[in-house]
Amino acid sequence: RRHGAVEIRVADSGTGVPEAIREKIFDPFFTTKEVGKGTGQGLAICRDVVVTKHGGSLEVADNDGGGAVFIVCLPINDPAS
Repeated sequence: RRHGAVEIRVADSGTGVPEAIREKIFDPFFTTKEVGKGTGQGLAICRDVVVTKHGGSLEVADNDGGGAVFIVCLPINDPAS
């Protein structure tokens, strides 16, 4: 829990996401894969579910140990309030 939200971080130790394409990776049909190897829908769908449907946020950043980290924040609906 963090400021009325739950935060989930998913990190890897790969090559990371270059700064030049970070704003584009959540766009529908954006892919860095060869033609026929990907549709570019995965992260666009994730963003739609997290941001549009649940009012959260989805970000990508550099992982301290190399690679990338995706940060998902979802608001907590506290039934007690």
